Amino acid sequence: MYNIIADLHTHSLASTHAYSTIREMVDSAAEKGLKAIAITDHARTMPGAPGPWFFNSMHELPLLYRGILLIAGMEANVIDLNGTLDINETERRDVNWLVASIHNLGLPGLENPTVEKCTQLWLNIAHDPKVNVIGHSGSPEFRYDYETVIPEFGRNHKLVEINAHSFEVRKANIPNCREIALCCKKHRVPIIVSSDAHFETQVKDHTAALEMLREIAFPEELILNANTNRLIEYLRAHTNILENRKDADAILRSFENV
Repeated sequence: MYNIIADLHTHSLASTHAYSTIREMVDSAAEKGLKAIAITDHARTMPGAPGPWFFNSMHELPLLYRGILLIAGMEANVIDLNGTLDINETERRDVNWLVASIHNLGLPGLENPTVEKCTQLWLNIAHDPKVNVIGHSGSPEFRYDYETVIPEFGRNHKLVEINAHSFEVRKANIPNCREIALCCKKHRVPIIVSSDAHFETQVKDHTAALEMLREIAFPEELILNANTNRLIEYLRAHTNILENRKDADAILRSFENV
């Protein structure tokens, strides 16, 4: 039995193709018994993405809001086959949680992908110290060598996302999602299970992803967001929350052993 305690890839109406406020997303998380939520609106390359001041002003958001740990994040777009992300140095400083994802936006830099090129792309991202999450990487068009890359994700503290939304809107990804999960299981690489919610009712909607994980007997201890202490330990060790928030240590401590 998996008990997901945090939804770590969600969108607010700031992304303009999502439809709930941050407060509505937080309230939904609280109603559903979550301890934490990350708001990860899209970076600039995505049509309708929020402007730079949105991310540069994330210090205005409380880390503890309505009893929920509110993690200020971003979903950055991979914009070329070198693994370049559409995030600048100021945003790297101000954002506390970074998801790196490929979206098929017709970008010239992503033309003619091959397994070899996509493998190198993800290896480059694996060595980006700011990236926390490898977002919905099961696209057949951008397939990579899982056996080569996934262990490298683990060595560099990247969390491989199993994205429940993919089971609805990216159905071609489903076989690869299963293969990625099996590879993570084999190599003991931690994952997160995310809703990729674009509306408040979708928060904590992880059903399809969890069913797949149960089918392959995925180890609970490798699901980072199935345990509060695991999440807090990761936030302390591999994000800049402690640097950016003067009250972070006390707030994080209040969630430990809960």
